[in-house]
Amino acid sequence: MNARLQTMVGLAPMAAARDPAWLPHRYDPSQDAIQFLPVPRAMHQQVTFITDEYLPKGLASIVLPRTQAKIGTPSEAPLHFVFHSAFCCSTMLARAFERPGWAMGLKEPVILNDIVGWRRRGGQGADMATVLDDVLALLARPFAPGEAVIVKPSNIVNCLAAAILTLRPNARAVLLHAPLRTYLGSIARKGMDGRLWVRTLLQGLMDDKLVDFGFTPRDYLGLTDMQAAAVGWLAQQGLFARLIEQFGPKRVATIDSAAVTGDPSATMRALATLFGLPLEVATLDEILAGPAFTRHSKLETAFTAGDRAQEVADGNRLHAPEIEMVAHWAEVVAETMNVPVVLPAPLLSR
Repeated sequence: MNARLQTMVGLAPMAAARDPAWLPHRYDPSQDAIQFLPVPRAMHQQVTFITDEYLPKGLASIVLPRTQAKIGTPSEAPLHFVFHSAFCCSTMLARAFERPGWAMGLKEPVILNDIVGWRRRGGQGADMATVLDDVLALLARPFAPGEAVIVKPSNIVNCLAAAILTLRPNARAVLLHAPLRTYLGSIARKGMDGRLWVRTLLQGLMDDKLVDFGFTPRDYLGLTDMQAAAVGWLAQQGLFARLIEQFGPKRVATIDSAAVTGDPSATMRALATLFGLPLEVATLDEILAGPAFTRHSKLETAFTAGDRAQEVADGNRLHAPEIEMVAHWAEVVAETMNVPVVLPAPLLSR
C-alpha cells in the first residue's frame, strides 16, 4: 500500500466507502488505513480470487484512513462464511452464490489475510477487534437490495473465525474440508509446490497457536512433507470442532468435498437454508447448470463431477502407499489427541 494517504476531495471518500464496487483490498496497520480497488461485479465473476495474482494489473486505488472509510459504510447485508481447510471445492461454492438479486460471493479477500499477518506480528496500533469489525462492515456492503454476501476467506483466516462469528452474531458458517486421504492426494498431486505449501501452512498454524499434538518443535522438523500436511489438516479439524462447540449447530455446519460433489443439489439446498436464502427449483437448476458446477474453478475449463472423481482417483492411485501410511499415522494421532476425523453438525442432515 502507498505509504502516503491519498487526500480526497468533497464526497469522494464517502462514495468509495459506500460503493461495493470499490473493494476494500488491503489494510495497513502502520497508518490504520484501507486501500480500495475498483472491482465491479463483473470482475468478481471473471477472476478466480480477488487477489493481486488474479485481479487486473494497474487498477487505480484509493487509500483512506479507516475511521474515514467507516463513516461512509451503509447498512450491512446479511453476511455468511465458507471457512475451509483448502483443496475442498470452496471456490466452487463461493462461485455458486454469485447470483444478482440473491447473493454475492467474495473469494478470498486479501484484507482479511492482512489482519492475520498483523495479528501474527503482535498487532500493535489500533484495537484489532474494532478494525476487524469495520472491515466486516465494508465486506458486507450489498451489491443489490436484498442480497446476502457470502465470504470465502483464505484458509489462513480460520484463526479469526471465532472472532468473526462473535462480532457478527447473525452470521452463519459452513466448515468445509476434504476427507483426509483426498486432501493428502491433492497435496501429492501438486508435487513440490504442494509440499512446500503445507509446510508454510503448518508454520502459520503454529504461529496461531493451533497446533498442539504433543510434539516438540524439533519433532515437527523431522516430519515428512505428507506428515506435515496431515498435521495441518488435523489442526484445522480440531479448530472446526471447537467452533461447533462454541457457536452450536444452528450457526455452524460441516460438510466435506465428497458430499459436495456427490450431491450438489442437496448441498445447495442445505446451504440456502443455513444462510436463510430462498431457493426456488428453477433457480437451483440454473445454478447447477452454471459455471460453478460445470467448469474448473481455477482453469476455467469444462470440468464435471466425474472429472473431479477421476482426478482424485488417479492421484490417490499414484501415491497410494504414502497416502495410506500417513493417513493411518494421522488417524492414530487424532484418536490420541481427541480430534474428530469426521466432524459433527453435518450440513446434509438438516
